[in-house]
Amino acid sequence: MTTHAWSLLLILTLAIAALILLINSRLRVHPFVALIVVTIGTGLAAGEPADKLAASIEEGAGGTLGDVGITLALGAMLGRLLSDSGATDAIAHAIVDRSSTRRLPWLVAGAAFVIGVPMFFEVGLIVLLPLIFGVARRLEARGGTKGSPYVLLGVPAIAALSTLHGMLPPHPGPLTAMTGLHADLGLTLLAGVICAVPTIVLAGPVYARWIAPRLAEVRPDPALVAQFTGAGQLPAPATADAGGPGAQLRPEHDTPARSHVPTGLAMTSVLIPVVLMLLRTLAETALDESSQLRSALVFIGEPLIAMLAGFLFALGLTVMTGSGQGEETRRSMTGSLQSIASILLIIGGGGAFNQVLKDSGIGDAIASAAGGAHVNLIVLGWLIALLLSLTTGSATVGIVSATGIIAPLIGTGGGLEASLLVIAIGSGSLGLNYVNHAGFWLVKESFGMNLTQAAKTQTVVQTLVSVLGLGMALLLSAFA
Repeated sequence: MTTHAWSLLLILTLAIAALILLINSRLRVHPFVALIVVTIGTGLAAGEPADKLAASIEEGAGGTLGDVGITLALGAMLGRLLSDSGATDAIAHAIVDRSSTRRLPWLVAGAAFVIGVPMFFEVGLIVLLPLIFGVARRLEARGGTKGSPYVLLGVPAIAALSTLHGMLPPHPGPLTAMTGLHADLGLTLLAGVICAVPTIVLAGPVYARWIAPRLAEVRPDPALVAQFTGAGQLPAPATADAGGPGAQLRPEHDTPARSHVPTGLAMTSVLIPVVLMLLRTLAETALDESSQLRSALVFIGEPLIAMLAGFLFALGLTVMTGSGQGEETRRSMTGSLQSIASILLIIGGGGAFNQVLKDSGIGDAIASAAGGAHVNLIVLGWLIALLLSLTTGSATVGIVSATGIIAPLIGTGGGLEASLLVIAIGSGSLGLNYVNHAGFWLVKESFGMNLTQAAKTQTVVQTLVSVLGLGMALLLSAFA
């Protein structure tokens, strides 16, 4: 380690501190703006020529959004179409109906796992609330349930949705980390599923059985329960104020009653992107490079093409079921894109930050320091994402920044190690989810909890998911 390398590491440390300060200051600077400001300051301080700095920022932001942005936009529209067409309702009720009380938490976790494949955490939770509230209300009327039935069913949904959000593409965190670390898509999907299943089991149904009796007084506002479970009433995707205890759910628009969708078609529309991406991996593994079938499967298994195929199928399903007129569907699609605009900007800002770290030589300094310290990269990536997510209140900031810091340490990427780093970084971004995260307030207000109760559910569940995800990644690393 030369003196120059140490100075570059100091610049990186100050850059991270400045990023945290800007986001948490009284000005509450938007993470995208904070990332761009810090990126420019970092590049200048590290000695990158001013005439090349702008090009680095454009290359980093454009490259990242080119890889990730279109896929995320299609994923957001796919999730909205599935909700509007009633496909998510069909899946959820097919899994949960005619089940025993003991099995219900497991089945809700299963429903959340399937529905959460194309949906962000907040959107997935809003879509599942009618199911959770409706079944919990029946359990409450029946009696005999130990503790709060709302907690018993809500915790598995939170665990499943947050696990998918952190560990599996095509969610924004894993997809961004996968791109930055040059991880293999199929291997990341396979490792993600292996890590996700035991994580969901332990942080979901198992923890729900333990915590529900200890939060017996938790019950959502009766008006909210009636709104989400009334005949023909369905919740539109909502946002949550993350600024304090007065946060409330705000439906974006009234959503019409959804038509019935055959369960088989509903399942197909959710699984199309995942199946196509897995077929790509099988083709790359089993078929000769000169095979035309291999080329075709690799093409349709690209995340962008796979998500487009799922979206077009769901669009056809929406038309077939008569869930909405053309103008209504277009407004719904526009609303879904508005909900991810901020995420896309943050990802672009993170891509610019990552590129400047590389072009200014800071990435090489990180690699040199980590190599001398013999730091376990999986633990390091998890810890950086955890701390940045905790301090900035943004899981996306944690992921994109941690990816930029870790990327130089694995060279050209690829292999199981890169995929496990994707899982570890995504898991780290989920931990210690508290009052500076919008998801915390969404859970708190949806279930009528006070701060302590919300901490025992949302904060503890997502921290369990984070730690268990790290543990599973470390376990699988023994085979790397």
